Amino acid sequence: MILNSSIAAVVTGGASGLGAATARALGKKGVRVAIFDRDGDGGQRVADEIGGVFCDVDVTDEASVDEGFKRARDAHGQERVLVNCAGIGNGIKTASRDREDGSIRHFPLDAFEKVVQVNLIGTFRCIAKSAAGMLDLSPLPDGDRGAIVNTASVAAEDGQIGQAAYSASKGGVVSLTLPVARDLMSENIRVNTILPGLFETPLLMGLPEKTLASLSASVPYPKRLGKPHEYAALALVMIENSYFNGEDVRLDGAIRMAPR
Repeated sequence: MILNSSIAAVVTGGASGLGAATARALGKKGVRVAIFDRDGDGGQRVADEIGGVFCDVDVTDEASVDEGFKRARDAHGQERVLVNCAGIGNGIKTASRDREDGSIRHFPLDAFEKVVQVNLIGTFRCIAKSAAGMLDLSPLPDGDRGAIVNTASVAAEDGQIGQAAYSASKGGVVSLTLPVARDLMSENIRVNTILPGLFETPLLMGLPEKTLASLSASVPYPKRLGKPHEYAALALVMIENSYFNGEDVRLDGAIRMAPR
């Protein structure tokens, strides 16, 4: 797929971090980008910067997602590109003892469900609705009708202590990639997933400097955190290379996460 001003795209979680970097990279190609996010200030700022449109969208709410796609399509037409970056995480052990009073507690199931709702079901909700819209498009000269890129995590394969919900949700994104690509193969819509390692995202950059230095040193090579533009560069390769389909690719400097 050749990215240019004739192409429309939707980026979920596009107000910051990996999503914002991808929105900017698409914008530099001339793509008309709609940003789905709950962060109105950040989302509008990125949209204004790239000449896109911001849509206040909660990926766990079907009506909100429907309204977001309607607003995006009214502004730019039917998207051929969807990049799913919206996601959350938490760190809670499955069951544990309180260090002070010895009381026993378990992972609150509502907290587990929320992570799965955003990361897994929210991702699939956007995939299904975007792909349904793409079916009305004519294939491009290279045969592509559309391209979808999802965001999982290395935690899908080597989740750490306290990451049961996060790892399960991201593992689900990895697992759905091939069957969804197969579902859509006859319609010329490609689906791929990136598994980022340790990246300079707002969540991670809020940690103390000492912790960030330790995390950087844990990466085999290069010994640093990933840059959001490096994620965006891989996302664009997945979109532009029409033979890239049904793949899950780690982008992590060869790191394999330790238990903690």
